[in-house]
Amino acid sequence: MCGITGFWDRRGATRTEVDDRIAAMTTCIAHRGPDDAGAWWDGNGGPVLGFRRLAILDLSPAGHQPMPSRSGRYTIAFNGEIYNYRDLREALSAEGWSFRGGSDTEVILAAAEQWGTDGLWERLWGMFAIALWDADTRTLHLVRDRLGKKPLYYGQMGGVLLFGSELKALRAHPAFDAPIDRDALAAYFRYAYVPGDRSIHTGVAKVPAGAAVTLRGPGEAPTVRPYWSALDVARAGVAARPSSADPVEAVQELEALLGDAVERRMVADVPLGAFLSGGIDSSLVVALMTKRSTRQVRTFTIGFDVAGYDEAAAARAVATVLGTEHTEFRVTPAQAREVIPRLPHLYDEPFADSSQIPTLLVAQLARRYVTVALSGDGGDEGFGGYLRYQFLPAALAKSAGVPGPLRRVAAAGMQALAPATWDAAFAAASALLPRAARQARPGEKLHKLAAVLASSTPDEAYLRTVSTWQAPGELVLAGTDPGATWDEAATAAALPDTLDRLMALDTLTYLPDDILVKVDRATMGVSLEARAPLLDHRVLAWAWRQPQAFKIADGRGKWILRELLARHVPREEFDRPKMGFAIPVGEWLRGPLREWAEALLEPTRLRREGYLRPECVTPIWHAHLAGRGSHVGRLWSVLMFEAWLESWS
Repeated sequence: MCGITGFWDRRGATRTEVDDRIAAMTTCIAHRGPDDAGAWWDGNGGPVLGFRRLAILDLSPAGHQPMPSRSGRYTIAFNGEIYNYRDLREALSAEGWSFRGGSDTEVILAAAEQWGTDGLWERLWGMFAIALWDADTRTLHLVRDRLGKKPLYYGQMGGVLLFGSELKALRAHPAFDAPIDRDALAAYFRYAYVPGDRSIHTGVAKVPAGAAVTLRGPGEAPTVRPYWSALDVARAGVAARPSSADPVEAVQELEALLGDAVERRMVADVPLGAFLSGGIDSSLVVALMTKRSTRQVRTFTIGFDVAGYDEAAAARAVATVLGTEHTEFRVTPAQAREVIPRLPHLYDEPFADSSQIPTLLVAQLARRYVTVALSGDGGDEGFGGYLRYQFLPAALAKSAGVPGPLRRVAAAGMQALAPATWDAAFAAASALLPRAARQARPGEKLHKLAAVLASSTPDEAYLRTVSTWQAPGELVLAGTDPGATWDEAATAAALPDTLDRLMALDTLTYLPDDILVKVDRATMGVSLEARAPLLDHRVLAWAWRQPQAFKIADGRGKWILRELLARHVPREEFDRPKMGFAIPVGEWLRGPLREWAEALLEPTRLRREGYLRPECVTPIWHAHLAGRGSHVGRLWSVLMFEAWLESWS
């Protein structure tokens, strides 16, 4: 895992200017690669490539980048891991290729020489962001992996093409001059992240997940070519889904496939471990690791001394059953709050998923002992884990015949009570509720259900459910509300079934733009590589071919993952309500974070900056302090934007 950056400037520059500029850009992302640094300049009107290395495979100088191909035609700066590089290396060896080192980078270059770039990216299994210069065609290829696990931004300004793993690398170049994109800001306030291919800056974009962007020089229009589509995979999987299937055989198939994905991600020349929350996904990954490891697996978890937010005991129990070398760190609220000032610099653009805090804390813990950590990310999207997959289809079906005014009255009634009040009511009645109906923080989920009652389509219901601000265009001055960032007609045509469509929408939006951003910045911010076996593209394609009953059964998600985990861990150790990776931000904003928040939310400050309407913010801040309504998500999104603006202004 590494960081890449670079620029392409045809206006002419001295060698000293080039060296100084690429050094400044790579230094900004040194946390992504503390082990080595490199730079390469075409010197003939071509680009400059910069690189920071976190050595994982082939720790020798043979893995140094930027790396030229054998003929010199290609030069690459590559961030990521190719999990089938040994298979590709074997195929290339059969074609007569020899290799001077053991890195996957060298294999990519040999593959480009042997097979060309057309069709190359589809051959790569893994997570990657690549800048590949082709000296023969004088083109630069910027490429991201299928799901967008690794970031890559690019933009053209002042006659210069800039690119890099993080926005801070682009900002380090003197040509960078990109104001805040107010439409992107409105989109951020809807989703709590900047969605899709745009960034917070005008003129700077993300390379789309599963696509290659080809550039022929500064000022030239880029060519964007998708080579993989999550929606196409979902459509094909549903079309191939059998009317019936043997659940026992399916569990066996999944164990073999996921086991192979885990094994491929255990290849490293540095210490390796895993995050373990005690939930279904991370427990299953660790269980499969223990079956394939020749040494005791290291696992890591953090615990909070706050009721309803602590999974440490569950993780400890699973670790005991699996016999891992388990490390647990008890985090005090003060320690958790101490990382908040680091978030704007770490995430580079506004990002308001508050689980970014515990994610960073567990990454810091793991990095003390290992350089690579496997995670359970992807189990929810692939196997029906989110609660909305159960309540949204049911709510839409049941409310279809109810007049809109009545649905809105019901929604208003549900939102009249604060989430904490609902939580207390559910806690008092918990003994009377069936086990499947007992949920962590039910108040938040009821408020989301209320937003759905006014919806008439699955896409509208999904948008309302995932929206932090329902009308961000009213909040952002001169900003346009983007609404849905996906092609609603295309998703509806491809996946008419509500559950299928909801799962696909999460894979297209929430997964790459929230979950994967959160994990990448938190782990790479401490020079730790995270790998997610459940996001192996083969596993996702297999999951789409399975009957829905293998995902949601008896009112619970991830049925087949539970069945597979039960082969390795007793059910009583993991059979409990889904908790999530959360922190009590709402309580902190009324207590120790209040002074910090009030300074950032001060109406005079907001008016002076000119981005947000104070009249949209101040009332919900006062309501939150009084315990009225559910406003934590909206307030945190404003606070993270204001903290980011203060940090980068």
